[in-house]
Amino acid sequence: MDRLPRFGDRRRMRIGLLGGSFNPAHDGHRHIALMARRRLRLDQVWLLVSPGNPLKPRDGMAPLAERLAGAARIADGRRVVASAIESKLHTRYTVDTLRLLMRRFPRARFVWIMGADILEELPRWHRWQDITQRLGFAVLPRPGYTHRALAGEAAHRLRARRRPAREASLLPDANPGRAFPGWVFLPGRQTAVSATMLRQAAEGTVS
Repeated sequence: MDRLPRFGDRRRMRIGLLGGSFNPAHDGHRHIALMARRRLRLDQVWLLVSPGNPLKPRDGMAPLAERLAGAARIADGRRVVASAIESKLHTRYTVDTLRLLMRRFPRARFVWIMGADILEELPRWHRWQDITQRLGFAVLPRPGYTHRALAGEAAHRLRARRRPAREASLLPDANPGRAFPGWVFLPGRQTAVSATMLRQAAEGTVS
């Protein structure tokens, strides 16, 4: 479940990167992965299970192996692949993970996938503008976050690089490392399920 695919140098695979704590993984993650794969015309989506998010408390965070196993259950191992490769790369920040992935898979065409909640918090990330200059990204709606995120700091500062949704499939073809590859917002069906909701239900704190 933790083995990223190997592919020859002659094939340029189009790969979406969906990172997160997956604490726990749920159908909302799967919905985002499948929607992004279809709209961006990707060969695969990699679920990158983070060893530890610097912006999230450690209290209540399940062990990495448990979260990885949960991500593997919503993946199929072929088109959607779960991995904890960040723990092997020993990276703490997304900007470093992306740099090493692009070095390790030089023929891949990566695109970053995120929910609107991540777009809203992006200015808090370490060297977030370096991340957006490294590769294109697609934002998918999340209930309660979408309108606020699209009116937020990151969307405002990157407004000149936003492309229409109809150009989403062009993002993975941007040259790796080229500045200003662009981003899109992909409207679509939203799912209300969240990891927080599932944890609270498991703890009996919500009805």
